[in-house]
Amino acid sequence: VCVCVCVVVLNYHSLQVRDKKGREHWRPAPEVDLDKHIILVPEEEDEEEETNGGGGDGVGEGEGENERYVNDYVAALTVSTPMCTEKPLWEVHVLPPRRRSCVLRLHHALGDGVSLMSLFLACCERADDPARPVTIPGAGGGAGRGTRTHPVTGLRPAGVAWRALLVAWYTLLYVVDMLMHSLGSKDDKNPITGGPGVELWPRRMVTTSFSLDDLKAVKRAAKATINDVLVGIVSYGLARYFELKSPKGRSKDLRVTGLAMVNTRQSPGLQEISSMMAKGSKSRWGNQFGFILLPIYLKKNFCDPLEYVTRAKSMLDRKKLSLEAHFSYAGGALIMSLLGPKVATLLNYRIISNTSFTLSNVVGPSEVIMFAKNPMTYFRATTNSLPHAVTIHMISYNGKADMQLLVAKDIIHDPEVLAKCFQEALKEMKLSAITTT
Repeated sequence: VCVCVCVVVLNYHSLQVRDKKGREHWRPAPEVDLDKHIILVPEEEDEEEETNGGGGDGVGEGEGENERYVNDYVAALTVSTPMCTEKPLWEVHVLPPRRRSCVLRLHHALGDGVSLMSLFLACCERADDPARPVTIPGAGGGAGRGTRTHPVTGLRPAGVAWRALLVAWYTLLYVVDMLMHSLGSKDDKNPITGGPGVELWPRRMVTTSFSLDDLKAVKRAAKATINDVLVGIVSYGLARYFELKSPKGRSKDLRVTGLAMVNTRQSPGLQEISSMMAKGSKSRWGNQFGFILLPIYLKKNFCDPLEYVTRAKSMLDRKKLSLEAHFSYAGGALIMSLLGPKVATLLNYRIISNTSFTLSNVVGPSEVIMFAKNPMTYFRATTNSLPHAVTIHMISYNGKADMQLLVAKDIIHDPEVLAKCFQEALKEMKLSAITTT
């Protein structure tokens, strides 16, 4: 099903080629050889992985062992040979039957997370009632979503003027910060610091899951959004991890910055494929995203874990008022057209290298869905080729949110400990939320 949609609807039968000026564009391929796109992982490789210890506890049919196998396979794939540009830029890796999993490998040139997730869900149907459409909960702004300024309807002229002043001020403030990062301003050295070349280092991947009910309990207690809670969890989790890595305590509060991908479409959230393809659509297909910088100041004197969520909410509220994400998107497009892709790529690379981690969050279906008539237990996402030692992606599905951590294993030797820090952060926040309500 997915292959048919990709080939017929979305020009996934096109090749990416460069012109004389180095600019990339699409050229239809004469044919699509499915044997080059659908990769069947043989059982022999599966058995060899277990023999070498990659299978974990050796419980062949255990869900935990299957998860470790899939994570190890994807982690190896992220630093493997780049996708061949002589064929359309997508692959389907079908893992051995007893793993009950497949991996979709897609080049980012095909579209951003909103585009690809919208496409994938168009290929799925509800398990309880296939005739009904898949339900996507409404999503607000924040990290990983489109940043929208709050409506000004009903404000007096003075209020509108004050709001416009705040938008201009925060935009200027954050744009200058972004420019400084592109020119060399960087985070303090810390246990998760990456940098130029780290994107080529061997990777490990681990998964940790959160209950949406727990996230919502913290959200209500802090009067925040799910994205505020996510950034709070990351802040508190990193603070706990850094303390473990520095038993004698940190001599100062470290400057740590995350990079969050933000949907810049006028209509936020996932979209119907037909509307994305419609002429003049405000939510068109493609790479329509910018990014924002998330300053994670790791204070050591917080007595209440919810303070991390409160600080995250305050910071993200200011980010929502700014046009930072739109500037990064429009500025990148302008530099690309004036100075070429090499300069635009270099500036983006510098910004990423001078920050500490990537953060992305996508809302998924609230009920069990089927793909090709097979009920799905989970679906997760990650990216590669970023000079970060930590990449964090979270997707919600059927009452829980799975956080996927992709780490450079020569920098972070214990990703399970990092994942545990995030879990403990949410537990303490939930306990604080219960005791304060």
